[in-house]
Amino acid sequence: MASIASTLQRLKDDLQPFLPEQEIRAACQEAGYTWRERKCGAVTTVHLFILQILCFNTAMTHLRLLGKAAIAAPAYCRARMRLPLEVLQKLLRRSAATMLAAPSSQRWCGLRPLLVDGSSTIAPDRANTQRAFGQPGGQKPGCGFPIPKVLGLFDAATGLILELLAFPLRTHEQSKVWKLHPLLGPGDLLVGDRGLCSFAHLAMLAACGVAGLFRMHQRQIVDFRPHRKARGQAKRPGQRQRKGQAKRRRRKQRVPSGQPSSRFVKRLGKHDQIVEWRKPVRRPAWMTTEQYDSLPATLRVRELRYRLPRKGQRTLCVTLATTLLDGVRYPKEKIAELYKVRWTVETHFAELKTTLKMRRVKSQTAEGVRKELAVYALVYNLVHVVMLEAARRQGVAVERISFVDTIRWLLSALPGEEMPKLILNPRRPDRHEPRVIKDLQDTYRKMVKPRQELRKALKKQAKAA
Repeated sequence: MASIASTLQRLKDDLQPFLPEQEIRAACQEAGYTWRERKCGAVTTVHLFILQILCFNTAMTHLRLLGKAAIAAPAYCRARMRLPLEVLQKLLRRSAATMLAAPSSQRWCGLRPLLVDGSSTIAPDRANTQRAFGQPGGQKPGCGFPIPKVLGLFDAATGLILELLAFPLRTHEQSKVWKLHPLLGPGDLLVGDRGLCSFAHLAMLAACGVAGLFRMHQRQIVDFRPHRKARGQAKRPGQRQRKGQAKRRRRKQRVPSGQPSSRFVKRLGKHDQIVEWRKPVRRPAWMTTEQYDSLPATLRVRELRYRLPRKGQRTLCVTLATTLLDGVRYPKEKIAELYKVRWTVETHFAELKTTLKMRRVKSQTAEGVRKELAVYALVYNLVHVVMLEAARRQGVAVERISFVDTIRWLLSALPGEEMPKLILNPRRPDRHEPRVIKDLQDTYRKMVKPRQELRKALKKQAKAA
């Protein structure tokens, strides 16, 4: 094998504390993967895979120039196909655990907050990927690309990825989020959006000793009037009101029409209460009978609401549901500040999809797509560890460090080179930009028929001319 280029050597040096070579070999042995020590062994394949993604998922033919390694693209491709997905998933979990132990972990009221959210990517149009992921329903067969849905688990303090799952497009995150529960434990707090807010999910988290904080689902009726009646709860004599009077009263107090299904328990403050949720009558389709039977009949949940006055925009009202019932230990103001951190997960996905080019993956098989996504998470964590070190040296928050500038330094630095001061992103809290561009990058019409039919039409036109 030829001498390794400085870029690959620098990458190996940065990975050594978190992903040593013996760790890669141990993960392969645990997965039952055996290989021959040749030009493209297991360790070399993982390092080249990481280098390829770090270089914005460059072509395989480019790796022989980047790594100065006498490895042909077909040989590297076959080595990637032989490498089990389980190996990369183990390496992601172990390296993330090591990275999280390295910096000083930040706690929120004694808990470790974790962010969960979903996104998507685009896979090549092959029969295997179509069967595994499917394409949007508005596109005709042969005119669209498979869309793998992605569910990520992030550490709120550092931004590191603990897990990245991929599943079919027409799958709700609620039906797959339970696969992340084994990575959680007592002292953890899972924060997510309204799509993950349900009785079943909060009850499953409570059974693991994990707290949950989610935005209230839009179909859930929340009423903050003390001692209000729940749906199906009988009224006391003399409480009947005329229909018109009830409508005027709800309009004046801004109470949603209909009665909430939860039972009022205790008032903690203005728009802050503890209620009792009841187990749904119907079993969710994604749960097994054993899982549904193990759920408790009722669950105490804290409901709170606050307003976000935004300059130049109408005030946004946010309603949250959480299992943090102690109003003294977990004040409403601190919960509102924590939920604001949840929006940083959108920045993390933007760094993955826009900067690292994860918006469109290149693997031609469903397993290859999942491998590619796992390595994307590995590379993302490597970049964020460097950002954490730069933030510590420069005395700023990690989100101020430029993600792009960190990648540029990783790709250009020599082995042993001291880290310079990286570019800081300016603080622009009230910045609002329209999501439009002047330059129309794609001037071609969208495909509405399969390419094979369009070719036949072009041949007919050529013959007629």
